[in-house]
Amino acid sequence: MEIFNQLINIVDQNPESILMIRQQTEQRLPSHQHDKAQLLLVYGGIAYLQTNEKDFYIPSNHYIWIPKNYPHNLMFNTQDLYIINLYFPSDGVSGFYDELGIYPVSKLLSEMLSFSEKWQGDYYKGSWEFEFLTTLRNVLSKENLKKFSIQLPTTDDQRLNAIIDHVRNRLREDLSLDTIAQQFGMSVRSLTRLFQTKLHITFIQYLKMLRIIRAMELIKDTDLNITEIAYEVGYSNISAFSNNFQQLTNMRPSEFKLK
Repeated sequence: MEIFNQLINIVDQNPESILMIRQQTEQRLPSHQHDKAQLLLVYGGIAYLQTNEKDFYIPSNHYIWIPKNYPHNLMFNTQDLYIINLYFPSDGVSGFYDELGIYPVSKLLSEMLSFSEKWQGDYYKGSWEFEFLTTLRNVLSKENLKKFSIQLPTTDDQRLNAIIDHVRNRLREDLSLDTIAQQFGMSVRSLTRLFQTKLHITFIQYLKMLRIIRAMELIKDTDLNITEIAYEVGYSNISAFSNNFQQLTNMRPSEFKLK
């Protein structure tokens, strides 16, 4: 709790500054929020951002924009992850900046970050660093990039969470709505309604996202080739795996491996 309070104090103690932190400061902290908006950039692995409604997955070479006073907590599984945090004061920007979203790091954004690679700490209005970082922020809404779309809705329904845990641990098996319903003593209709009522998503959509998320982890954390990974997460058709991966991540598995 002391570390938690220190972080919030560091972020919000200078309301008018732009703060840059190049370390994994927020990892595994409880849900929290700050008066400043946050630009969190991820390199080298996958980060997980939990909110009250959904779990968001941020792959390498992507960033997430978190609006001010938005409760969240960050988690990740790999030591190779490198994170850059930028905290921006509220100065009337809206639209794009009012919504949480995950986007790829463009060539322009990458070059701007490279230019400022040694910066750390608070920067104040009137300094050229402040103006540069403000321009960096303003660039985000102008690029019109496609949002990264993997986000899993969450629920406090214990029965549904038990089903999800069961599915998560058996992704390589031939899972179907009929089989899962039978294993949990439910009708297919009841299980379908449970997913749609509690998660606002179908069982098939949820399973597809779980499999692609697991594939992303295996691509980054193991030496398995793409074919082996496809079988490991329950695909017997490599083409179907690649198409679904691209549909959800905007990349082929081979492209994601190189990120």
